[in-house]
Amino acid sequence: MSALHRWSALAVLCLPVLLISIDMTVLGIAVPALSASLRPSSAQLLWIVDLYSFLVAGLLVLMGSLGDRIGRRRLLLIGALAFGVASILAAFAPTAAALIAARALLGLGGATLMPSTLGLLRTIFTDRGERRTAVAIWAAGFSAGAVLGPILGGLLLEHYWWGSVFLINVPVMVVFVIAGRALLPEARDPAPGPFDLISALLSIAGLLAVVYALKEGAHHLSSSVLVIAVVGVILLWLFVRRQQRLAQPMLDLRLFLEPGFSPAILTNVASVFALMGATFFLPQYLQLVLGMGPARAGLWLMPLAVATVVASLASPSVARWVPVRVVVASGMGLTSLGLALGTQLHVDSSIVIFAVVSVLVGLGAGFAETLTNDVILTAAPPARASAAAAISETGYELGAALGTAVLGTLGLSVYAHRLGPVPGVSSADLDLARATLGAAHEVAARLSDESRAAFLRSSAAAFTDGLDVVLVTGAVVTLAASLMAARLLVTRDEHTDPK
Repeated sequence: MSALHRWSALAVLCLPVLLISIDMTVLGIAVPALSASLRPSSAQLLWIVDLYSFLVAGLLVLMGSLGDRIGRRRLLLIGALAFGVASILAAFAPTAAALIAARALLGLGGATLMPSTLGLLRTIFTDRGERRTAVAIWAAGFSAGAVLGPILGGLLLEHYWWGSVFLINVPVMVVFVIAGRALLPEARDPAPGPFDLISALLSIAGLLAVVYALKEGAHHLSSSVLVIAVVGVILLWLFVRRQQRLAQPMLDLRLFLEPGFSPAILTNVASVFALMGATFFLPQYLQLVLGMGPARAGLWLMPLAVATVVASLASPSVARWVPVRVVVASGMGLTSLGLALGTQLHVDSSIVIFAVVSVLVGLGAGFAETLTNDVILTAAPPARASAAAAISETGYELGAALGTAVLGTLGLSVYAHRLGPVPGVSSADLDLARATLGAAHEVAARLSDESRAAFLRSSAAAFTDGLDVVLVTGAVVTLAASLMAARLLVTRDEHTDPK
């Protein structure tokens, strides 16, 4: 394959990740409009945001193995069509329940996209230097989507209904399917062995049960949630035992013994966990606390995404002079610092603080996540590229799902607890307002001028209290990941040659 063909194929592979990141950031900025239109409960709102990540996390191992067998290009194109159809269904969802169902179909399509893109990238770029640059561009594509998402979403929300933000996906998918058929090579495991249905069922059921229990347990711990958690752990244990006994397992657990593989996975999980928890609240802070319109809020979310793009593209050059573990640990340290500084965001805070927080978090995430992905791909032999990519993306999506579910539930719980009685607000309206900040604004619109101003101040203060708890938790998690990376993260080259 010529150099022009390789880099053209990379441009095509960036389209799905661009699309997925647009979808994630667009949804964040659309939450206030979506809440006003569909009036979801706090539990439904969290499901709308994180069901996609839950299903992707539960299906990635299966889809990675399936791509190794039927062909990564073929699976990628099938998933792109499913993603496009699901986007149309989400755009025109009439109820919160219908939107949740559409998000589930998006998760099914997304599970086929991520491992296939990374798996093909590993196949196309066999040279280590080229591959590290390719991974950086791939990661920058993900961040570029985060730049475009709030801007496009904000502009659309200024003129159209909330569902229009999902229609962004459709033309991108059309371009991708046409270009993918022309430029992407087919790649599969030359000796994949028979498809193991039992392993597939154990992995799906176990992962979904565990993430469901974690999500529900963060909101309300009960005996049924504990039972589901225990069942999920048992199923995953059976899955692991089965992989250890099979000559050709669905998930090659030996990858976890490769230098740096496990610390890289854990670092990615911690980074995405904190980042997704924060980004669930930050667009709402801009719009519902500071009073910005969607378009202006989208512009103020740009520093986060631009900083991530810059750090992603710069990371291969930095890694030539500085050990990878130092770059990753420093990146996670910057993220932790930025999240800690975010606790200074209050009702009357300067927007400059928000911009500084965004830049620090974006730079940290860009340096850390790009190089950990390179470590993960380098550890795997080419024939198992999709399996390694599936493990990497499972960790990524699991971190995203748990970040939204656990930190989202934690922040909303603090908000509901801190929102106390306000003169002129009935107990029924207060209960409604405690569901989400968007619901509080709906309640405020029905109040007298004096009561409205007091209630909006009270609800905004309660929301920022919840945001503080989320950011502190994220700062602690990313600081722990920074210390782990500094001590344990090594590349294959560093492992074989300490110098």
